[in-house]
Amino acid sequence: MISPKMEDSLLPPAWDNTTATPHDQDNEISLYVKAGSDGESIGNCPFSQRLFMILWLKGVIFNVTTVDLKRKPADLQDLAPGTNPPFMTFNGEVKIDVNKIEEFLEEKLAPPRYPRLSPKHPEANTAGIDVFAKFSAYIKNPRKETNDALEKALLKSLRHLDDFLRTPLAAEIDCDAPGDVPESTRSFLDGPELTLADCNLLPKLHILKVVAKKYRGFDIPAEMSGIWRYLNCAYQREEFNNTCPAEREIEFAYADVVKKVK
Repeated sequence: MISPKMEDSLLPPAWDNTTATPHDQDNEISLYVKAGSDGESIGNCPFSQRLFMILWLKGVIFNVTTVDLKRKPADLQDLAPGTNPPFMTFNGEVKIDVNKIEEFLEEKLAPPRYPRLSPKHPEANTAGIDVFAKFSAYIKNPRKETNDALEKALLKSLRHLDDFLRTPLAAEIDCDAPGDVPESTRSFLDGPELTLADCNLLPKLHILKVVAKKYRGFDIPAEMSGIWRYLNCAYQREEFNNTCPAEREIEFAYADVVKKVK
């Protein structure tokens, strides 16, 4: 479990408006995430980070507990029997399905008190939807004769994501401006702010970057400027950095997953 001192450091700042402050917290929220190799730090789990980011962005006060899967405490087994993290308790009620938790939080923690995180542009929800699957197929493949094809498939998927990030959304286009429409410079999938779509994609994209480099010597091509802008913008946000596992934890988690190409 996270020590009280560390836990305090992981509390998000209050959402800065006239109605939401740390003093009017109505709900007791606890998030349980996968622990790292030391049994205490944040472990590699994009689904854990997804929920961690959502709660942080909502601006609520919540407790975070890292769960060591090798030594899962009895009280947690009683709380969510047969369930591995991430899961959550909301006013004592256990929530275990990531997608349903996301929907619940967006409905329960709604404006005007809390920010809405759903993307305004539906296409943001599906951008990069197959990137992680292509990455997984690539790094789990041991056969030399299929390696090139799987790498090309991953690059094609990344290129589609890059194209999306470089193409202006409707809100960015000034119909009255002369000349060609300029390339998008937005920070995230849906615009200048993080949304639920980013909470889903960014943890997976970061894992891809770390693991592919470590075990395959594969870099996201430098010319994919949209993806690199996207990642660099994420690395400047505490909602991503403070919920992200250390790179060594990501590498450790994939040490037995990645197959050597023969």
